[in-house]
Formats: sequence, C-alpha cells, structure tokens
Amino acid sequence: MKYVKLGSSGLDVTRLCLGTMTYGSKDWRPWVLEEAESRPLLEKAVELGIRFFDTADMYSLGRSEEIVGKALLEMCRRDEIVIATKLFFPLRDEGPNRQGLSRKRIYDCVDASLRRLGTDYIDLYQVHRFDPRTPIDETLRALDDVIRAGKVRYIGASGTTAWEFARALYRADQNGWSRFASMQNHYNLVYRDEEREMLPLCQAEGVGVIPYSPLARGFLGGSRTREQWNATTRAETDAFGQADQFRDCDWAVLARVVEVAEQLGKPPAQIALAWLAQQSAVTAPIIGVRTAEQMQSMVDALEIEIDDEQRSRLEEPYLPRPLGSDL
Repeated sequence: MKYVKLGSSGLDVTRLCLGTMTYGSKDWRPWVLEEAESRPLLEKAVELGIRFFDTADMYSLGRSEEIVGKALLEMCRRDEIVIATKLFFPLRDEGPNRQGLSRKRIYDCVDASLRRLGTDYIDLYQVHRFDPRTPIDETLRALDDVIRAGKVRYIGASGTTAWEFARALYRADQNGWSRFASMQNHYNLVYRDEEREMLPLCQAEGVGVIPYSPLARGFLGGSRTREQWNATTRAETDAFGQADQFRDCDWAVLARVVEVAEQLGKPPAQIALAWLAQQSAVTAPIIGVRTAEQMQSMVDALEIEIDDEQRSRLEEPYLPRPLGSDL
C-alpha cells in the first residue's frame, strides 16, 4: 500500500481510507455491522496495508468510534495509524448545545471522541458540516485550541461549499490559526460537480481531498438495473441514498464503466475507483465495504491504469447538475 502526503501537510496517509459508518450498532441503522462482524474487516484492512480510517461521533451514536478505536489499537501501534473522526450532528434528540460547532460543543465532543476511541489524540478532526448558527471565527479558534492542547493533530472539513471553505481558510490564515488540511467531499463518476470550484480550490490551497461514496452508493458496481437500483436495506433507510435519483446520463456513464471494465477484464467497481484515485486532486478515496472480498477488490483497483482514451470514454456522458442541486 502506497502512502501520500495529506495535501501540503506533513502527514502521510495510505492511498485508501477505510470508512467505518457501516460498523457500529444495528440499533442505529439495520444495515450496520455489529462489532463481531466489523472486526474481521478491520483486520483485513490492516492486513492489506490500509492505515487510514475514518469515522464520526454520529455513526451509531458513538459506537463506531468505540469499535474502531478498540480494534485498531489492539492490531497496530498508535503511531502506525491515522484515525479521522468528525463532529457536528447531534447524538441525542433534545437539550441545548446538542449539535453544531460552538466552542463549548467542540471542547465537549473532542473529549468524548477521545474516550470512545481509547486514545489521547485524534490525527484528523473534521467538521462534518459548517455551522451557520456559530461565527466561523469561534469555530476556527476552538479547533486551533484543541490542536494546541495536543488533543488533535490536524483538522479537516466535509460537505461544504467552496465559498464557505475558502472563507474559513482565509480567516485561519488571517488570524494565525491552524487551517484545514483536508476536504472530505462527495465525488465520483456520476457526481463530478466538485470539479467546478472545490477541487481547484483545494489544489490551489494545498488541501488534501478524501472523497466519500466513490461508487455512488454501489451504483457504479454495475449490478443494478433501473427497476431496482435502490433495492437495498440501506437505500430504504438512508436519507442520503434516497436522494440519489440517477439520471439518464448517469446510466450512460455506468454503461461506459461496464464497457471499460470488459475491455480491461476487471470488475466495474474497480474501474470506478481507479478513475477516482487517479484524479490529480484526490489524495485518498474513502471506501466502504461489507466483505473481505470487497476490501481486496478495492485495494487491487489501485493497480489499474486508466489511459487517456479510457478516461475520456468514462467522462464523456456526464452532465453537470443545475447549480444549487443538493446531491
């Protein structure tokens, strides 16, 4: 497994990051794998050389952090792995200060995540969203404080617009605070709108890009039809997945993925991931897997070379979504 720097930071991360939203408690979502089911997959990731892991406090309401931290710290030395987690969304349904990015909440959440992970520092602490109810300077100063306190090494952002992210980078630079080292954004062959502004911004500012949903919730795996593209337990219970209304041009992209896969003798999912991993702005795609075979396939995809002609074939059918589109 190869390593690469996270943007212009000094942090080395593996070329794939394992996302762990799927590992936690079925009490949170029925498609989640419990600890006994999750642990073999974390073991397989370590065996294959993955040393970059992404979770969040909201995943299974903290249970994901507990499972990931316990397993990884038993399998690896702490300095060998990069643990990323996130905050913003509520873990309970009532009471004040239950979500967002206020100073109080950041201080409370970082300590809670450290306890659940069983470690004394977080490598990459990410804001899951920006908080419109809290001044950005308050958020940035609090994040800088937890870095100075030794609880966090680097900070990252996720799921925001380019103008919001640019403003945050500017305010951090203006005040001498730690700036965001990474952007975790939605990016794949059927969602390329990040190429408009976010990816050029990240490249210009030296920000590492760690995109999620590289296979578009499994759509780019090539096994679904128009009649049952969302016929999964997760699609039935995942609001984000339900928002995926695939367009005619998306099906055309999928057809090209299948075509290139047949040409190279590889599974479509590997072609979709190989395309993403070879995008110049991308540091490490975040993969989500439920089986050891899927894990192996995703690691093997890094060895596939997509040439210029194949890249053009894959990209040609794509049509940008209207500005303001939510997906």
